[in-house]
Amino acid sequence: MSNVSKKKKPVKGIIIGGIAAVAIIIGTIYFISSAAYETSDNAQLDGDIVPIRSGITAYINAIRFNDNQLVKKGDTLLIFDTDEVKAKLAQAEASLENAKANLLAVQNKAQASSDNASASKETAESDQQSIVAAKVKLQKAQKDFDRTAELQKIKAATQEQLDNAESNLQIAKSDYSRAVNEQESASSSSLGLQSQAKSEQNQIDLAKAQIKQREAELTLAKKQVSYAVVLAPCNGIVTKRAIQLGQYVSTGQSLCVVINNEHFWISANFKETQLEKIKIGNIVDIKIDAYPNLKLTGKVESYSGATGAKFSLLPPDNATGNFIKITQRFPLRISIDNFPAEKATELFPGLSAFVKISTH
Repeated sequence: MSNVSKKKKPVKGIIIGGIAAVAIIIGTIYFISSAAYETSDNAQLDGDIVPIRSGITAYINAIRFNDNQLVKKGDTLLIFDTDEVKAKLAQAEASLENAKANLLAVQNKAQASSDNASASKETAESDQQSIVAAKVKLQKAQKDFDRTAELQKIKAATQEQLDNAESNLQIAKSDYSRAVNEQESASSSSLGLQSQAKSEQNQIDLAKAQIKQREAELTLAKKQVSYAVVLAPCNGIVTKRAIQLGQYVSTGQSLCVVINNEHFWISANFKETQLEKIKIGNIVDIKIDAYPNLKLTGKVESYSGATGAKFSLLPPDNATGNFIKITQRFPLRISIDNFPAEKATELFPGLSAFVKISTH
């Protein structure tokens, strides 16, 4: 009996030793392989969630979708009542036409003022020549008077001749004074008309600016009309309907949400102690919890730029004095390279995922 026990002890020891050796080998292999990967189950499927908001204030005339319905890009989702926006469009068109007519009238008025200013300037220049002619006549009359007065002193001219010479001199003086006054009046009038012409020219610039303003108002009115029909911005699922038929909706009010089911990615949070080995472009194996048999692969696309805590409503402030060191999570964006198109209607943003990043 003792010999049998002695024989069993070495066999038992060998078995235990073999199991321990296998465990060590498996542990070593697992440790070596795990060192080449970084994993996280703090990950989820993400996609574009497009909120649809009203671009105008109006009543809803028609709703062309049901909640959670599949839609194609360009499908009509909503139609607003267009009577008011079309009236504003007609008003904007009329205002633009009025502004163009006003510009034409101002241009014609400015042209007339410019012509009047030019004519007045020519009149002033003509009156200046009249002054020269009147001055020459005055100088001649003065000489004739002086000569006749000298001749009359020596009885070589009659008193009648002297009186005629004096009369001619007075007439010449009067003509000269009148020519000077007319020239001054014409010059003053010319300056006034030139100033008016300049003012009318400035009115042209103002009228052109008004046309630009009316054109902008027309563009805005046309845009408002286009907002009366709401189209799906992408292929996907329309959900979260927040309106009813006949409801009066204000500009900016939420109408519904369209979820793009053609473009997905993974948002994964890793511990800050894992980041050292992770690089942009690393290969990633992805598993979706809802579909464990679906094998997806992707690449590390980008870092978020800050830890998740920094994007919280109340970011932690370590300067308050109550400091407790907590390992931070850092979000990464991971692209999906082999996303199956047939699963587009079965996968949704927010589904939990598990990611394994190769850090070779």
